[in-house]
Amino acid sequence: MARTKVTSRRPGGTARNAKMSKPRETPEELYAAALQLVERSEPDAALEKATSLFAQVKDRSPSQVLPAVNLLGEINVELGDVDKAREWFLHATRLDPEGKLPETVGGGAEKFLWLAQLCEEGGQESVKWFEKGVRALQAEIVALESGDARPAVMDEEALLIARLEKKRKLANALCAIVEVYMTDLSWEADAEARCENLLTEAMTVEDEPSPEVLQTLASVRLSQDRKADAQAALTRSIDGWKDLEPEDPGVPDFPTRISLTRLLMEAEMEEQAMTVLNRLILEDDQSVEAWYLGGWCQHLQAERLKETTSTGTEGPDSERAQLVEDIMKGSRHWLKTSMKLYHLLEYEDDRLFDHANELVTGLDAVLGPEEEGEDAEGGDYEDEWDGISEEEGGEIDEEMKDV
Repeated sequence: MARTKVTSRRPGGTARNAKMSKPRETPEELYAAALQLVERSEPDAALEKATSLFAQVKDRSPSQVLPAVNLLGEINVELGDVDKAREWFLHATRLDPEGKLPETVGGGAEKFLWLAQLCEEGGQESVKWFEKGVRALQAEIVALESGDARPAVMDEEALLIARLEKKRKLANALCAIVEVYMTDLSWEADAEARCENLLTEAMTVEDEPSPEVLQTLASVRLSQDRKADAQAALTRSIDGWKDLEPEDPGVPDFPTRISLTRLLMEAEMEEQAMTVLNRLILEDDQSVEAWYLGGWCQHLQAERLKETTSTGTEGPDSERAQLVEDIMKGSRHWLKTSMKLYHLLEYEDDRLFDHANELVTGLDAVLGPEEEGEDAEGGDYEDEWDGISEEEGGEIDEEMKDV
């Protein structure tokens, strides 16, 4: 009789060479992992984790499902899939129709504000979602101020910060509605009156209006041909943060300050615009838009100075003419830098490139070929404007210089 083959087994009844199954991640672990991947700019991997999270919690209570749904919406925004993001945020509104669930479980106003920005129709549809967000934020602020929504672990300082953040978000949401009435709904008979009412409310939400609110006020005043009022609002906006360190939370974010420079240029405040752009370039010397706007702004300055030179109203003509030439050289440098970065970074705004190219062509016709070693900021103009020198951080990457 043949000998029976004995199979060696480990305790537990599994074969020695069998692989141990990996324990399934808990919803808490999946959520934390997805957030970490988002912070590391890995949206594809984050989407996989968030999808697994939703599969585990989809049949639970709204307060358990909402964090996953909101996270999926935000990840799809990051991935550029607007349609899918919109679906997830709409799902969130079905779970929390009025934003009454606590923000700690994914409730509140955020989903409405996302839908206002992502809705295809724009116009009144966008206003509808912004208004829902506004109502939710107003309720949250009242609850915080009354103590009803104060977590047991929140001290007075944390409560104050939470209230300020909610008020800032509310003011910005009101300003976003103003922007809709200035664009998509500008044809409506009551558009101007709505803008004024919304602005009045936004200006009183916070103890001191934020730079974003003041910029919106300036934008409305410019549309009304009230340039002096717009200039006053923009000056007030800048004064609130100009002396702060770059990392100070009181400094508006980069896109907000880019928008500010456009408003300053429209309000004929080119000197202040260049001061802001100088600071932006020091923070990010590969911003195509900042370099482009700096070149355009200096072009506008040169054109304005040409007018005063021709009339002889400000100083000797020869000195003014030299200053104009120096500014034009600075303009050309900034514009050419933006064009180099446009190619290097594969920037997608063709209109920006076309306008920069048009301006450079005109400047070349006036100035002639760029001389070797020509000052990056336009020769003597550096004395008139505290521009960016290579020592101050304005030097662009060697890779870009070779483009």
